[in-house]
Amino acid sequence: MLIHPSKLQLSKRFTLIHPNKVYNQLMSNTVNLARPVESRSLGKWLDRHWFQTFLVTYGVWVFPPFFAPIFMHIGWDGAGKAVYFFYSFFCHQLPERSFFLFGQKTMYSLSEIQAAWKNTINPLILRQFIGNPDMGWKVAWSDRMISFYTSVWLFAVVWFSFHRKIRPLPWWRLILFLLPIAIDGGTHLISDFAGVGQGFRDTNQWLAVLTNHALPASFYAGDAFGSFNSLMRLLTGPLASLGIVWFAFPYIEAFFDED
Repeated sequence: MLIHPSKLQLSKRFTLIHPNKVYNQLMSNTVNLARPVESRSLGKWLDRHWFQTFLVTYGVWVFPPFFAPIFMHIGWDGAGKAVYFFYSFFCHQLPERSFFLFGQKTMYSLSEIQAAWKNTINPLILRQFIGNPDMGWKVAWSDRMISFYTSVWLFAVVWFSFHRKIRPLPWWRLILFLLPIAIDGGTHLISDFAGVGQGFRDTNQWLAVLTNHALPASFYAGDAFGSFNSLMRLLTGPLASLGIVWFAFPYIEAFFDED
C-alpha cells in the first residue's frame, strides 16, 4: 500500500516518549523555576525589613551581657556563668572597669576588687572575678563595651527615625568621630603594659599637672565611676558609634533600595 508523502513526514516528527520521562522533566522545570522565585521573595523581604532584621540580630548579640548579673542574682548560676564565659572571648571583663548590679556600689576600685578577690594585678586572674552577693554581680561587658555597643543600637533607632532628613557623614568626619576612642583606648593599652593599676593612665598625673590639681584626686586616679578614665570611656564610645551609624547606615539602606 502506498503512503502519502505528507503522512510519511508526519510520522518522522513524532516518537513515543515514556510517561515517566515526561513527568521527571516537568518536575525538574518546576523546581528550577521555584528556586529563583523563593530567592527573589527572600531578597524582597530583606529589602523591606533589613533595618528590623539588624535591630533583632544585633540586639541578640549586644544585650545578653546584662542578663548575666540578673541570672546570678536570682540564683541561676549556670546560666549566668555561661554568659560570662561566652562574652569573655569578646571583652576583657576587668572588674574595676565594669558595672555591678544588685550590690553596694555601681563600680569598685582595683583595691576593693583585690581585697574581695585576690591581691593581684594579673588581668587574667582579675577578670575571673564576677562579683558576690554583697558587692553585686558585674555586667559581662566592660564599661567601654557598654558605651560603644549599646550606643550603636540606640543611634540606629534614632537614625532610622530621621534618615530621610539626614545626609550621610563624609569619611573624613567619620575619622574625627573615631579618633577620641582610638586615642583613649590606645593609651590605655600602652599604659596596661606596665601592669594593671601601674601605668600612666591609672594615675593620670600628667592631667593633674595640666589642670594644676584643680579637681579631687579621685577624679584623676583609677577607674571609678565619675573619674577621668570612666568619663572618657563613657563619652568616646557613643561618639564613635554615632559616627559609624551616621556613616554606614545610609550606604546599607542604598544597597537594599537598589535591589
